[in-house]
Amino acid sequence: MKITYAFCTYNRSARLPALVAALRAQHFPAPAELLAIDNNSSDDTPAVLAALADAPGIPLRAVCEQAQGIVHARNRALQEALDSDILIFIDDDELPDPGLVAAVHHAITVEGARCVGGHIGVDYTPSTRPAWMSDELQAFLGEVDYGSEAFWVTDDSHPLWSGNIAYDMSLFRDDPALRFDLRYNRAGLGVGGGEDAMMFRELLRRGTPIRYRPDMSIRHLVDDWKRERRYFLRLHYTAGRRYGAHRLEHAGTHLLGMPPWLLRQLFDHAGRWLGMVAGARPGRLRQAMNVAHTLGMLNGYRARTTSSDPSRSGA
Repeated sequence: MKITYAFCTYNRSARLPALVAALRAQHFPAPAELLAIDNNSSDDTPAVLAALADAPGIPLRAVCEQAQGIVHARNRALQEALDSDILIFIDDDELPDPGLVAAVHHAITVEGARCVGGHIGVDYTPSTRPAWMSDELQAFLGEVDYGSEAFWVTDDSHPLWSGNIAYDMSLFRDDPALRFDLRYNRAGLGVGGGEDAMMFRELLRRGTPIRYRPDMSIRHLVDDWKRERRYFLRLHYTAGRRYGAHRLEHAGTHLLGMPPWLLRQLFDHAGRWLGMVAGARPGRLRQAMNVAHTLGMLNGYRARTTSSDPSRSGA
């Protein structure tokens, strides 16, 4: 039995000492390694990782993935950990709570899970939570809280995110095609992504035993730029654009290259938002996010249909 605890990192060298210390403080019930995937950081990340690798504790192995983006980095981690039995992912802006590795090990080796996800709490330290940040909005910062009891995940009503996920690595050894989807790549400090949602849905489709363990818990440290309203709008526009480009089914009829029902949805969301602004009603930001998502879907769908239509591309 071998456990790899991996994190992908980009230009967050200041966070790495605390992260590695917290990972090394975990109880590992089997031989283990820490794996850092440096995705072309331009700060002093390589030097920081080298110093941390020389420090005592669970061995730290650092590799550089030159193809830019989170999907390339995650897939590199999968490749580097193929000889491990369990791979756990955490992000470089998170910290694990005590007992996480033991919970993962138990879920996979005793309960029979092949994928395990857990609780993600949102931590604004050293800042404070904005007054306008509702509980609903915290979910878009990665918060996951499905209660205090473990359960089997059988549908997409309880999604699990790759910031706190673990896999039985036989999944990826047995199927070399099972990898994070490059269509949902996010480079640098961009927003959006969705590669973890696509992996989650694919494992569900295959009938993979997936377990939620509340004792597999982390804290997500929120960057200041994610505490601004425009972050939520960019996030939803990007998510909508990727949905329109890759998942929205082609409609039978079009108006200006777009499905009429989707145009009606945009006008409906925009009208509701304008009414909420005029009346200074609560929930304006959440409604603006709906507008951004629908606009993204329209642009993504139109870009896909335009690129696949030779008469539109000049071919």
